[in-house]
Amino acid sequence: MLQREAPRKLLEVLKAHAFDARAFTTSASQASTSRPTEPFSYQPPGRNHLFVPGPVNIHERVQRVMAVPGQNHRDPWFPPFYKEVLEMTKFIYQTTEATPFIFPGTGTLGWEAALTNTLSPGDRVVCFRYGQFSHLWIDMMERLGLDVIAVDRPWGEGAHEGILEELLKKDTEKKIKAVCVVHNETTTGVTSDINGVRLAMDAASHPALLLVDGVSSIGALDFQFDKWRVDVAVTGSQKALSLPTGLAYVAASKKALDCGKTAQLKRCYYDFADYLKTNPSGNTPYTPSLPLLYGTKESITMMMEEGYENVVARHHRLAEGARKCVEGWGLQTLCKDPRWKSDSLTVVEVPEGIDTNKIVKNAYARYDLSIGIGLSKINGKVFRIGHLGNMNELMLAAALTGCEMAMVDAGMDIKYGSGVSKAQDYWQKTVKTIPTRESLLQ
Repeated sequence: MLQREAPRKLLEVLKAHAFDARAFTTSASQASTSRPTEPFSYQPPGRNHLFVPGPVNIHERVQRVMAVPGQNHRDPWFPPFYKEVLEMTKFIYQTTEATPFIFPGTGTLGWEAALTNTLSPGDRVVCFRYGQFSHLWIDMMERLGLDVIAVDRPWGEGAHEGILEELLKKDTEKKIKAVCVVHNETTTGVTSDINGVRLAMDAASHPALLLVDGVSSIGALDFQFDKWRVDVAVTGSQKALSLPTGLAYVAASKKALDCGKTAQLKRCYYDFADYLKTNPSGNTPYTPSLPLLYGTKESITMMMEEGYENVVARHHRLAEGARKCVEGWGLQTLCKDPRWKSDSLTVVEVPEGIDTNKIVKNAYARYDLSIGIGLSKINGKVFRIGHLGNMNELMLAAALTGCEMAMVDAGMDIKYGSGVSKAQDYWQKTVKTIPTRESLLQ
């Protein structure tokens, strides 16, 4: 009896499996036609290659520490944690003397905090304009009611120390209250010499405040708050600190804080005075972003592990490779003077008749590579490659390879490997063994 039942049960199992297989085949067929069709709704395999000058790539260590549940910042664990994070931010400015602040917001909030906490309506300020971001800061100054002396320079140059010194020497009544400089102009790939600006101010014996936008420089390029006697410096979380957008970091000198006691520009949310009341005890006047504070601590820890000089040297080495790549393509950077070339990004000029927007669009549409468009009056004339923050040679080499293909797609006569090989050669000849891995090569 059992022997007669066995074949029947086996047949039933086979039929069931055959049915399942048909169902699976039908399901798979349906799935193949259900790909997202709305613009930008499809996520391709692999990672997006993010090479704009901010936001930048976030390290896995930083991502992990930010994955926390909701917490109460009024619980007793928070004050010692927050005081530690505040103290750690002094590292990125290279200061022991400045007072640090962390605001929920972006670098633009930092701009406004720097101005409104130190100046009064009608105060005269000097600011060089040589790109979109220096232009926007000047626009903010004017809208706040400041008397702005805007010194226009060609896009591709930086803050000219000689012009500044002459301006300040003519100001015999010392009516100029602040000199404002964008340290690294990401529109043009230009880094101004903040130490040179300070020396020009000293040569003119002028008491003006020195306010610096270090949004895309601090944490990537050399920045010496104390040595250069900066009065207010500003940066943002989504740049060299390699965090999500959402925090503005500000450092203020004692001179700047003293000016705040008489400054009459309106301010509330980003008033230094509110933070000076709460920060010493490890508290904040408003609800902080805890995940971003965890990320800040981890990011600066990683920078400390690498060493400040090594962080700066890494960015310079990556930038040198990118510049050699541009030479290999037979192209030029927008910035021509070597003393002003940025180590945070490379801005590439293309021949007339080529629209760089096509290069940027091809890079994203075909290769999932995000590079920067040309902004404002240089739109269509340049494209921008960011290489700041969490970055190494192989990451940047992939971006440069994608740029070569995107330029060919846009109709440019670029030979594959002509640029990337130059970068590879430079990096290979200048590479150092990763710390703690030396034993592998002995």
